[in-house]
Amino acid sequence: MLDEANTIGNKVAVMPPPRLEKLEARYAALRQELAGIGYLSDGSVYRRPAGQPGTRFTWSTKVKAKTVSLALSAEQADWLQKAVAEHNRVKKLLTEMRRLSRKIMRARFPDTERRRPLNKNVLRLI
Repeated sequence: MLDEANTIGNKVAVMPPPRLEKLEARYAALRQELAGIGYLSDGSVYRRPAGQPGTRFTWSTKVKAKTVSLALSAEQADWLQKAVAEHNRVKKLLTEMRRLSRKIMRARFPDTERRRPLNKNVLRLI
């Protein structure tokens, strides 16, 4: 790991170690959370009120730009709804892990020299 002594010109090239450690600790926590993920499924589970016509429990998803639906039992609907929730949780975890990875890279390694300062929005760090 680089420390504050590494400089380019008179500018410090890396983030102070406490911030880097905090980012890496958060990334490690996200990895642990990802390890505990259960079954996954994309799509949606629909529950119609009793008494309405049609299938009471339905799972729908897109396959090759077409919507596909499947009638489910109550137990299948419960199981699939948990799998869909886990899938959404994984997507959020991965989005945050990607963002943290870019921040850690910028903090750990010295930046290249540029004519103009790099806008943080370029790497979606904000």
